[in-house]
Amino acid sequence: MSKLKAIEWVSGKVRIIDQTMLPREEVYLELSDYRDMASAIKEMRIRGAPAIGVAAAYGMVLGAQSIETESKEDLLVKLRSISQTLAATRPTAVNLFWALDRMNRVAEAGNDVAAIKAALVDEAKKIDAENEEADRKLSSYGAELIKDGFTILTHCNAGALATAGYGTALGVIKAAKEQGKNIHVFAAETRPRLQGARLTAWELKQEDIPFTLITDTMTGHFLSSGKIDCVIVGADRIVANGDVANKIGTYNIAVLAMENGVPFYVAAPNSTIDLSLSSGDEIPIEERSPEEVTHFGGLPIAPEGVQVANPAFDITPHRYISAIITEQGVIREPYVESLKKFVS
Repeated sequence: MSKLKAIEWVSGKVRIIDQTMLPREEVYLELSDYRDMASAIKEMRIRGAPAIGVAAAYGMVLGAQSIETESKEDLLVKLRSISQTLAATRPTAVNLFWALDRMNRVAEAGNDVAAIKAALVDEAKKIDAENEEADRKLSSYGAELIKDGFTILTHCNAGALATAGYGTALGVIKAAKEQGKNIHVFAAETRPRLQGARLTAWELKQEDIPFTLITDTMTGHFLSSGKIDCVIVGADRIVANGDVANKIGTYNIAVLAMENGVPFYVAAPNSTIDLSLSSGDEIPIEERSPEEVTHFGGLPIAPEGVQVANPAFDITPHRYISAIITEQGVIREPYVESLKKFVS
């Protein structure tokens, strides 16, 4: 089992693996400025909803360290500005806002500047540790849904890189393997940034889990062939009725899975659940740079000046979801009642 850690607190700095460089190079960055952390999140050098939450927490710590003041009120004003900068990086993953809210509450509860700065370090480390523990628990619950001999389809990357811990969708797969189950994974490439081809394939290879890489447009073919026993994906936001925002292309797979009688599971920690929104229609969808679609490896693959749509996520309605796997257990319909019960 690998000890991969996507983000770590090391001697007053934050060390991340630059996910834009994988799998060609394993490059680590040391960040000491919250603005560098904001850029790393925006540029997807650190990515995946749970990992973004951990990164934002450490970003607040970096920001607090740079503030020179004796006034608690002055510190809080500047911390709110830092929080807003980090919050503006990516709008869809709710873990980002969940972590920033926790950090802001800790800051407001502090007695003085020194105490607040120390408390922020402790809280960020706590968020990091809780995230790891949640991954382990949900992976154990999810592995019970995987039978010996299963072939599992996954999309995007929901492993250790995406969670700063053990993984969610890939965590379930890893836990099933650790239980001695003979499994095989089909990984969809995940256009346009190829998180499946670059990152999931890299993690599966690191874990020595048998897998087959396919293009996104092959998912229907393999789901209809009877070769796929279940689908497991992660999530960036799960709302009160069970609708899920995940990487663009997830909705397509969910519809095709239901059409072909294949169970479709979502694995995510409680920090990804947002009960303040009643349905997926209310989830903000990030629109990313056209160059992600028109270029590949820095080279143009489309005519210059073409109009491009590049939503990073889509919404999978709850009716397509067989179960949601969290650290509290496996949740099923009716999601309105079950999510509220599990989160509370």
